[in-house]
Amino acid sequence: MKKILLGLMTTATLFAGTPSATEKIFVVERESESIAVIHQGLAKSHMKKMHNMNHGVIKFDGKDGYLISRDGYVVHFDPVTEKVLSEYKTSKSAIGFVIGKNYIAVANYDDKSVDILTRDLKPIDKIKTGSKNVGIKIYKDYLVFAQMDSDKVTVLNDINAGKGIPNFKPFKEFKVGAMPFDAMIQENIYIVGFFLSKSFGVIDLDKMEFSEINVTAKDNKPVLKVPHFGFWSLSEDKTFIPAVGDNKVMVYDKSFKFITNIEMQGLPVFTALSPDEKYLAVTFSGKDFPTIQIVNTQTLKIIKTFTFTGKVLHVRWSKVDHYLYVSENDSNQVNVINTDEWFLEREIFQVKSPSGIFIYSQEETK
Repeated sequence: MKKILLGLMTTATLFAGTPSATEKIFVVERESESIAVIHQGLAKSHMKKMHNMNHGVIKFDGKDGYLISRDGYVVHFDPVTEKVLSEYKTSKSAIGFVIGKNYIAVANYDDKSVDILTRDLKPIDKIKTGSKNVGIKIYKDYLVFAQMDSDKVTVLNDINAGKGIPNFKPFKEFKVGAMPFDAMIQENIYIVGFFLSKSFGVIDLDKMEFSEINVTAKDNKPVLKVPHFGFWSLSEDKTFIPAVGDNKVMVYDKSFKFITNIEMQGLPVFTALSPDEKYLAVTFSGKDFPTIQIVNTQTLKIIKTFTFTGKVLHVRWSKVDHYLYVSENDSNQVNVINTDEWFLEREIFQVKSPSGIFIYSQEETK
């Protein structure tokens, strides 16, 4: 009887330390044109011949997976079977995409256009802008993107919404700051950053009104360059922005009024907010590339520092488990941090030059 109980306890302990079966982790293998698939804590398989995966991005919608490659391919795949269903090359260089109910929209760099495709990647329209296009987002029946070379934000309206194949037509255009280069959206607010202006722009998509906001830090000093918005973190009551060229994460309220600076170990690059918004993971550049620090978002204090052997390129919080996944690029591994007790619980090998980490939740598709 004791042996049976001991065996049950050992099994329970084993499964308690195994990531949930409801999440599959797709990791961009930056240098080998492939995607590593991690399931229940182990490298399960590799999706190969996925084109140039430098800055490759993966998104999921229902039972569909999509990725965009640096050399302009959009790939539609089944995240359960990991089989490629279709692919389409929009340009020589694509920078971002969004998934609508019945379309995919791709922002292109080199041929200065926005492609509208069906969900199975058949071409519908190519909208030529004469500019590199960035920051593409969806709001209701609108498609919103920034024109990097023209200092504009364009809003297109689907005049065929709810009736079948989308038909996007110009709705409104805003003249904005110098060289918009990234954007984010929160509910009806489109926020666009500028590479050459000491500010960022805010568009209320309900009122179709634009305003420009100067971001200042301590002592009213201007922030000289706003980083990519993928590096910002928005909680219910705070905005966290990594300072460029300074060892601080700047904290603002929802109206972008400065609250305080969080002094960090090095030069922060990426901030990632936990699903419950209680913690912030911060990555660094330079000599602190192998380090991440964890911040309590209520006390604004650093509670834990992890230093690895290789460069940390990306982090991703699990939505169902108490784990933080960390890609360690030049050590060819993904680290799994236990976020209940804050320790390194698992190291996953057989992953080549990992960078972006993307999670497919099978629970969401049931």
